[in-house]
Amino acid sequence: MAGRIITVAQQKGGSGKTTLTIHLAIELRARGHSVALIDTDPQGSLGRWFVERLRQRGDDEAMEFSTSSAWGASYESEKLKKRFDFVLIDTPPKIDSDLRPALRVADLVMVPVAISHVDLWATEGVLDLARREKAEAMIVLNRTRPNTRLAAEIAGKASEMGAGVAQVQIANRVAYAEALGLGMAASESSRNAAAKAEVAALVTELLSHWD
Repeated sequence: MAGRIITVAQQKGGSGKTTLTIHLAIELRARGHSVALIDTDPQGSLGRWFVERLRQRGDDEAMEFSTSSAWGASYESEKLKKRFDFVLIDTPPKIDSDLRPALRVADLVMVPVAISHVDLWATEGVLDLARREKAEAMIVLNRTRPNTRLAAEIAGKASEMGAGVAQVQIANRVAYAEALGLGMAASESSRNAAAKAEVAALVTELLSHWD
């Protein structure tokens, strides 16, 4: 059976796209799935993380990394899904016609939204483009501060935007950023039990989407 393609997209920079992509990939891999990563962002943060991971941990035949132009993402992902259970596409922080191939090919578009009204407003563009490409989208509330009025308000507003909203929220934890510099995910450290639990819960929710 062909693999699933997940595109992570958001037009606002600093939304946590690369961090989310990495943590989804590592959790899926931990559950025995093979994973391919595609970086279409010229900034190349995902690639730098992968190189550091290779240096620290060596090669893993069930995890592959490649780069692609925005327009080449559909071809590259269709090729990789024949060999991998999941293909994750990390996209640049912009919404224009270049993003369409990565949305069109996606089984699911995951849209990280940091807890602010500005970030939520920025989400409208990617959701509109996803609808035009008939791609299903899921908003993931990221860098949240639990039990605050703002978090509750943003969650409510997000649910009104015509896309699914993940029940699991990713908290604002230094552990996520620290782990990336080591070629790791926060969930791979025994010191980050809370981060590990919330990423695991998000992936469980993601996989249940196709049950």
